[in-house]
Amino acid sequence: MITVEDILKSATEKLKSSQIDTPRLDAEVILSSVLGVDRIQLHIYPEREISWEICRRYWGLVEKRIKLMPIQYIINRQEFMGLEFFVEEGVLIPRGDTEILVEEVINLNNIYYNNTDVKILDIGTGSGAITVSLAKLITNSFVISIDISPLALTIAKKNANSHGVQQRISFLEGNLLEPLLNKGLEETLCFIVSNPPYIPTKAVNELSAQVKDYEPELALNGGEDGLDFYRKIVNESPKYLKNNGWLLFEIGYDQGNAVSSLMLDKGFSEVKIVKDLAGLDRVVKGQWVK
Repeated sequence: MITVEDILKSATEKLKSSQIDTPRLDAEVILSSVLGVDRIQLHIYPEREISWEICRRYWGLVEKRIKLMPIQYIINRQEFMGLEFFVEEGVLIPRGDTEILVEEVINLNNIYYNNTDVKILDIGTGSGAITVSLAKLITNSFVISIDISPLALTIAKKNANSHGVQQRISFLEGNLLEPLLNKGLEETLCFIVSNPPYIPTKAVNELSAQVKDYEPELALNGGEDGLDFYRKIVNESPKYLKNNGWLLFEIGYDQGNAVSSLMLDKGFSEVKIVKDLAGLDRVVKGQWVK
């Protein structure tokens, strides 16, 4: 029989020879997922014997990593805002940078709407990371969440159920704000948030193979200049925002001024750019004052 340490050593060497950046870490993450244990258990019990069936499953997943499938798709898991989310191919993998967007909404809620009912719209549900985090962390909220992808909505609903917030979320299928038409939601939203596709079309092919070959282009391609979705959302949001409501976007590192200008030209006030931990522009926010 083969032991934990034996198989980890073999997998690490194979991943390293395939130019995987973090071979030992990836080997451990995949094995802990297959065994259903925390990584620390692999270090505590390195002599634990592993069945041939576990070995077979493990090597199948290691081969996927060698082909540059993101580790999150392999183990169907990603952490976001301290919460665990189910992910699979077909939805964008939640990034740590997007937590800045969620944190900004939480901060604004604490200032403007604390202890009052808050209605939030999330455009581009994906895995539900933003939607579910907001519902979980802002307990006075009701979140409307829109995505054009039926698969994304199915995964997001699964994550909402896992975190017990499904009763405070309404999932709608459709393009951008179109599903809100004729639903009586005009001037009712305290926040509209979105992490839209923002990669310029020409730049999509320049992304790493791990991203462009596996993550959905629908969630990446923002049109010729990367700003297509910002234009549409900025233009349509005022119809649904309450007086003094907020529009917040995640942006690419070089899009802060362009998105700010779109919002200012539309008539938003208090438009500000928020930087991420690396000091790069990451969020643009603005207030709609009638």
